[in-house]
Amino acid sequence: MASTNETGPADAATTSTGDGAAVGAAGRDLRAFAVQLRRMNGEMNRLIHGFAATQGLHATDIQALAAILDSDTPLTPGRLREHLGLTSGAVTACLDRLERAGHIRRSRDSTDRRVVHLHYAAHGRAAARAHFQPLAEATARAQEGFSGAELGVVLRFLNAMNEELDRLSGRG
Repeated sequence: MASTNETGPADAATTSTGDGAAVGAAGRDLRAFAVQLRRMNGEMNRLIHGFAATQGLHATDIQALAAILDSDTPLTPGRLREHLGLTSGAVTACLDRLERAGHIRRSRDSTDRRVVHLHYAAHGRAAARAHFQPLAEATARAQEGFSGAELGVVLRFLNAMNEELDRLSGRG
């Protein structure tokens, strides 16, 4: 349950944290962001783990699927390994599970047959679309309450957060 300290307006100069310490408006805003980001992350994880369970997959498999889906160009197993921070053997096992379940397909590069590209398979896309459709609809409903300019600011914030997280993880 959110308290005023977590999500309340930043109109006062300081507020109590409940343990006797005073926090300025910027600190309250940071805490409110942290609380809401953790809450959203928890709900997203719940949805993702539900999808993984229905598909007989591991959480790492879902991270791999997301990386394959979000990549501007087809990923290779090596690039996926770097992205996930796994060993080559762990990535091979993950890709084998995903391929057996019909979520990905592997293809050889036409100019260098040693290079393997990873693609999200039609069956996998359909399964993900069906499972995550309620999330897409909820996102659309949430967006209705904001102007295009406000959504642009939210998107800039999320991009900046992802860049910072990449930096913290050593990827950025």
